[in-house]
Amino acid sequence: MIKIYTYTDQEIADASTKKEIIDFLFESLEQYGDPKSDIEKAIDYAFAEDNKPGGVVLSAVNTETKKIAGAVVVNKTGMVSYIPENILVYIATDKNLRGQGIGKQLMQKAIESSEGDIALHCEPDNPAKHLYEKLGFTSKYLEMRLKK
Repeated sequence: MIKIYTYTDQEIADASTKKEIIDFLFESLEQYGDPKSDIEKAIDYAFAEDNKPGGVVLSAVNTETKKIAGAVVVNKTGMVSYIPENILVYIATDKNLRGQGIGKQLMQKAIESSEGDIALHCEPDNPAKHLYEKLGFTSKYLEMRLKK
């Protein structure tokens, strides 16, 4: 059985839980991941540190093993309408538990917990793309970036 925990700037995860979530995301994101320091920055942003807009961090925990089975980080953009109010920064499920609906539960809770629209970036070959489409996400734009 899975229990989902919600953390925000109003209910910040304790240091050990935050570290568990960072470690879990780092390991579980595999080729789609980032360094632990970047994951920590996204979580700190969700917790509104340094006057950032905030967001939500969700953790799905297996009630039997007490281990994280999935996690999500959504950051508020501080924008309204013309840019979505939120961006899904990270989502991952334990590779041994994929296909059991944990990612879907996390995404549904993330959608419920966020006010306004949500944007996300997804590699074309990422298997999670199908989940996002089932939940109503559409691909309207081609993202282009200038790296300086």
